[in-house]
Amino acid sequence: MVHREQLAQAFDQLLQPGRFKDYGPNGLQVEGREEVRRVVSGVTASRALIEAAIAERADAVVVHHGLFWRGQDGRVTGWMKQRLALLLAHEINLFAFHLPLDAHPELGNNAQLGRVLGLQADGRFGEQELGFIGGRAGGGTFADAATLAAHVEQALHRRVTLVEGRPGPLGRIAWCTGGAQGYFEDAIAAGAQAFLTGEISEPQAHYARECGVSFLACGHHATERYGAPALAGHVAQALGLEHRFIDIDNPA
Repeated sequence: MVHREQLAQAFDQLLQPGRFKDYGPNGLQVEGREEVRRVVSGVTASRALIEAAIAERADAVVVHHGLFWRGQDGRVTGWMKQRLALLLAHEINLFAFHLPLDAHPELGNNAQLGRVLGLQADGRFGEQELGFIGGRAGGGTFADAATLAAHVEQALHRRVTLVEGRPGPLGRIAWCTGGAQGYFEDAIAAGAQAFLTGEISEPQAHYARECGVSFLACGHHATERYGAPALAGHVAQALGLEHRFIDIDNPA
């Protein structure tokens, strides 16, 4: 069992959230009980995750997508009231880390997605250097974009939206989890032959065809399932806490 502030300090030392310009507050978003023994991690602070954490008798929840975002309505009504009411009634601490969790070189979403897909980064790109670029761990190439897409589908257990670029082998792969479709042009400039992210918007199909760089939309939730449990598990082990990852299914 540790004090809430000790847990917060451990997260901050690892992720250094002060280095990032983000869309919402990183760190402790909802204050719960002071003493923490059991931690639950998940992707998003949804009501389903909070209810699962209550069933697990969690003292703290660690997520990538927290409750508060820049520009949102500040009123505590509807779904926001329901989520906050559960957290406060059960004195559960809510920690959320957005871009700092994407960026961490070992525990972050991008690093962990690379591990799951067997990709090894040797460079960074994009705003705040959130994007990763490299190749297959151990070397080698993918025969073509369809082969890469099939590999990703098998690893992530979901369908991929593929817009093919030039035909032929792919050795230089860039990736950035979640809603990073806006990083595609930066990935192209960095020399990528294919770019993986969670979502696709209207312009990316044109860029892929015109620039010859394949674009793969692999799911926002699907690409960001790995950072929160890696972070929470690492810190829980270091502090002697119990930890469980709960994946709330999401088709996005």
